[in-house]
Amino acid sequence: MQWKSLTPGLTNLLAYERTWLKHDIRAGLSVAAVALPVAIAYAELAGVSAIVGLYSCILPMVAYAIFGSSRQLIVGPDAATCAVIAAVITPLAAGNTELHWQLAIVMTLMMGTWCLIASRFKLGAIADLLSRPILSGLLNGVALTIIVNQISNVFGFSSPSSELIERIYALPSNLANSHWPTVGISLLTLLCLFGVRYLRPNWPAPLFAIVLTTGLTWAANLPRFGIETVSGYTGGGLPTVSWPDFKPGLLRELVIPALNLAVVSFVSMMLTARSFAAKNGYEVDVNSEFRALGLVNIVSGLSQGFAISGANSRTAVNDANGGKSQLVSVIAALAIALVVALLSEPLQYIPIAVLGVILIYASWGLLDLRSISQLRKRNRPAFYLALFTFLSVLLVGIIPGIGLAVLLGLLQFLQTVFRPTEHLLGVNAEGMIHSLNNGNDSDIRAVDGVIMYRFNSPLTYFNVAYFKRRITDLVDGDTSQPRWVVIDAVASFTHADVSVLAAIDELKRELKQRGINLVLAGRRTELTRWFRMNRADNKVHDLILVPDLYLALRLIQSKECKESNTLRADSPP
Repeated sequence: MQWKSLTPGLTNLLAYERTWLKHDIRAGLSVAAVALPVAIAYAELAGVSAIVGLYSCILPMVAYAIFGSSRQLIVGPDAATCAVIAAVITPLAAGNTELHWQLAIVMTLMMGTWCLIASRFKLGAIADLLSRPILSGLLNGVALTIIVNQISNVFGFSSPSSELIERIYALPSNLANSHWPTVGISLLTLLCLFGVRYLRPNWPAPLFAIVLTTGLTWAANLPRFGIETVSGYTGGGLPTVSWPDFKPGLLRELVIPALNLAVVSFVSMMLTARSFAAKNGYEVDVNSEFRALGLVNIVSGLSQGFAISGANSRTAVNDANGGKSQLVSVIAALAIALVVALLSEPLQYIPIAVLGVILIYASWGLLDLRSISQLRKRNRPAFYLALFTFLSVLLVGIIPGIGLAVLLGLLQFLQTVFRPTEHLLGVNAEGMIHSLNNGNDSDIRAVDGVIMYRFNSPLTYFNVAYFKRRITDLVDGDTSQPRWVVIDAVASFTHADVSVLAAIDELKRELKQRGINLVLAGRRTELTRWFRMNRADNKVHDLILVPDLYLALRLIQSKECKESNTLRADSPP
């Protein structure tokens, strides 16, 4: 594989146009301003220190600028990704912060490895595994879970339960034990967020909120009033993890969750990448993006960060500021690195309540229950799938909820394949073939003596018995005594399934006993080859195969006319 195909971002940067620089600098600084507070807040959500959230941005963003194919996509900590990490490793860590960090790194490396394996086998089609209804239900469930979980940080009370339902049930009594200085700093943060959003909508409100409250916490020594600040950082250099005490047996607990995380992150990332690529007039390669996601997560893990994905909000900031290339990611990464190098010490003064408010503020933007309710009118199966995903994430957790949602989606698909829709076909006054009773044209009529049937699913061994039963039921229920059954082979014959070919031979014999001829219309070349391969005598002379439905009707008219002339000739004068 050539290096250009491995490094589409670098290839684009080598063809860089000078006119892009001004736009990319402005977009890069804007992205950094948004990414800084969000990365710190999502680090808190993932259960690691603030500095780890920043290091999860710097090197991975540079890596994506080299290996990514999207010119607008910005990678970084993501709400769903961090929520999945926390849901998986928090029970395993059992309160051990060092082990928690180790597990986050290991899970990130595993996720990156899964992505590279998927890219190697060109499994980019996995992007379609989580449909939009599933992703909508997932993001709404994650957003509501984050909001409920952060209420304790915002109001300054401890919540012994980690389960959502128990947290909601205990909320009234816990609110009575709120820590009022913490509530005050939360209100100040909220006022700053909405004030900046109202006065200067294009400014990064979370950054202003963190700078203001961190400065106030440091100047007024607010921790002496019981206001908790971020922990786990002592300042200076890269964070380091001590590995000698890590138990390798924990790896097996992370294999499947890392796979789930890879799928969720990739699907979310591709939805963002494709939407912005379409808006800006280019395409992204799914397998290249799978490889890029794997590489940036391995880079994040090696720099002792946690799992990342495509960041929709930061990508939108990039696009809104006119970002033209992957250089935006490099500029944003350098800006964040500069802040870490020069201003890392104040991180320890960031109040946890402020991060809780920012997480609720960000999650509120993800919460879109209207998108689920709108599906009820447009597509009932999609509505039920989205609602089921939403409730599953809330009631049984993120990882089990995703698994149940994917299972339900697959069951819906199998139901469609097992029992697909079907159409009886007829012709209008101009001789055009259409579905009968489609509500659009009352002029469509069935052809006398002919049943034209379309089975809207590929025929395979687990639905061919139903297919045969539907044909025989239609024949037996037709009072006009049909003489021909024409099957639209284009829609249902997609591959050479031995069980299907044998069932067609059986159906032909059963119809023959009723005095009915079977015609397969469409895919004549493939069907001829498939039936020859399936038969010991290598012959298909007893099957009527025609190229399409119109030729099938001409053949029937010709044979009917010939039989009619023969009967006239044989009848006495």
